[in-house]
Amino acid sequence: MSPSIPAHHDLIPADVRARLGTLRLAMRQPAGAQGHGVHHSRSRGAGLEFAQYRAYEPGDSLRQIDWKLYARSDKFFVREAERDSPLTAWLLLDTSASMAQGDAVRPGWSRLDAAKALAACAIELAVRQGDRFGVIAAGGTSLHAVPAGGGARHRDRCLLELHRLSASGAWPGQQRLRPLWEGIHAGTLAIVLSDCFDENVVSLAERLAAARREVIVVQLLTTEERDFPFRGGHRFRDPESGDEVLGDGAAVRDEFVKRFASARATLARRLAAGGIRHVEYVLDQPLDAPLRVLFSTRHGGTGA
Repeated sequence: MSPSIPAHHDLIPADVRARLGTLRLAMRQPAGAQGHGVHHSRSRGAGLEFAQYRAYEPGDSLRQIDWKLYARSDKFFVREAERDSPLTAWLLLDTSASMAQGDAVRPGWSRLDAAKALAACAIELAVRQGDRFGVIAAGGTSLHAVPAGGGARHRDRCLLELHRLSASGAWPGQQRLRPLWEGIHAGTLAIVLSDCFDENVVSLAERLAAARREVIVVQLLTTEERDFPFRGGHRFRDPESGDEVLGDGAAVRDEFVKRFASARATLARRLAAGGIRHVEYVLDQPLDAPLRVLFSTRHGGTGA
């Protein structure tokens, strides 16, 4: 039997689920594998868009024969179309300690909560399209993975894994990440959900892109990081290293906002240089905001 997710534990809010119909999970390049998804491929076969005629061969479906052409030529020709091919999407979640951070604007909603919900949305799109999908979560000393699969039963398996995830420790070392490289094959889509504060996360995205994986990075930020609303004396603590800094919020605000904006711009340029699509999600925004930038059928889903 398929594992079930109680309705009150649904990671996708009802209003967001209703808007997913205007989104289409897609890659910039053709997926290239044979199958029944909605993605354009260069492979020939029985598909949706006519490409060319070819001579009939034993084993071809009679439904592909152009009978009008046969009537004119007395020869059998098959209408060959461009075959649709399924995409394989990997949801790569950062579960290091900094992903547990939220802020006062939306109590009880952390970076990791947002990452889980965004991953669930991407999985739902994949199910609707007939695509394959898998989940990899990296943080602390562990690497949790659900191999790529398809369909509603596999979706439920992935959602159960998402529900179990918690944030702790630092980003794993390269040795721990070896299974990731074995699972995410060339020509697949990797969606990285992280705050991108660890250099190793960004380096991993670059390495995946250089190894012919199509990579999307969704950077998860808190409203306090964006706006820095603090006043008076505050103790600022790094959740992963434990380092603390004492300071007056108002006195350091302008410098922080300036430096943080510069760091974000530098990251955006770096990812763009690696051919990586990148979008920010701030915790006070609608959940599907980054998905609309990346995958909206109304705007072509070209990304940032």
